[in-house]
Amino acid sequence: MTKAAVAQETAEADPAGRSVAPNASVVTVGDLVREVAASLVAAGVALPALEARLIVGHGLRLDPARVFAYPERPVAAAPVGAVCDLAARRGHGEPLAYILGEREFWSLPIRVTPDVLIPRPETELIVETALALHGAEDGSPRILDIGSGSGCILLALLSELPAARGVGVDVSEAALRVARDNAHRLALAPRCDFVCCDWGSAVAGTFDLVVANPPYIDDAGFASLTPEIRAFEPTTALRGGPDGLDAFRAVGRDLRRLLGTGGCAVVEVGFGQARRVEILFAEAGLRTIRVSRDLAGHERCLTLAAI
Repeated sequence: MTKAAVAQETAEADPAGRSVAPNASVVTVGDLVREVAASLVAAGVALPALEARLIVGHGLRLDPARVFAYPERPVAAAPVGAVCDLAARRGHGEPLAYILGEREFWSLPIRVTPDVLIPRPETELIVETALALHGAEDGSPRILDIGSGSGCILLALLSELPAARGVGVDVSEAALRVARDNAHRLALAPRCDFVCCDWGSAVAGTFDLVVANPPYIDDAGFASLTPEIRAFEPTTALRGGPDGLDAFRAVGRDLRRLLGTGGCAVVEVGFGQARRVEILFAEAGLRTIRVSRDLAGHERCLTLAAI
C-alpha cells in the first residue's frame, strides 16, 4: 500500500475541482485494515487479514482486539503514514515478528530484532521436555542455554521454575543485548546472566540442565529456504555447515564437561538428523535417554546424559 493511495482516500475533489478537507472523507480503522490486507494479498502473504489487523494495531498503537471491535474509529493522517510504512516492509518480505518487534513464546512476549532468530512454536518442545525432567519441586536447578539468541528458552524455563537460576551464552553480543532486555522486561533478570562466547567455551562449572537449539540447516536446505527467512533472519543462527551438523560437533565438545552429576541436556535437531546427532554425541561421551517428537511426528529433541 502506498501513501498516495491513502492520501486519495483521505481527500477528494468537490464538483468544482477544489480539494475537500480530509475530514470530509474520513479514513477509518476498518478502511485501513482492508487497504493493508489488499496490499498483503498482492504481495502473496499467506494470512493477509490477520496480519493486516496486527500491522494496523501496531501502527496505531491499538490492541488487535480493539482494531477488530471498532472498525468505524477514524484515523489521523500521521498514523496512517506509519501504517503504510509497516505494510510496505511486510510487502517486501520482512517477517511480521520483526515489524511488530515481538513474538509470543511459551505465552511470554519475547522481543525480537533482526539480530536474533524468531522463536518457533516447535522449539517449545525443548521447554516441555526440560520441565518434565525438572519440575518446580526439584529444588533450584542450574540451567545453561547454549546459543541463547533472544533468550526465549531460558526465560521460559525460569518463568516455570521459580527457584532456578540460569546462564545464556551466545557468540553474538547484539543477540545478548536482546536477551538481557527480555530478561528485564519479564522481571527475570535477577536470576540469569548472559555471556558472550563461542558455544560453552568460556563457561565454567557444571549445570543440572543444559538446553540448546543450535543452527542445523545444511547448505542445500538453506538455499531452499523462503526468501523471508533467508534474507532477514541471522544466518549464523540458521546455517549448520555442509551437512548441518557443525554446531552439534562444537556443542558436543563442551557438553560432557558442563553436565553435573545426574544432569541432562535437551537439544533440538533438524528433520532427519536425530540418529546422526546421537552418534556424534555418543562419540563425545553422551547417551541418548529420550527422543521427543513434535506435533507433526518428527523427531525434534534429544534428551542426553553423560555415559
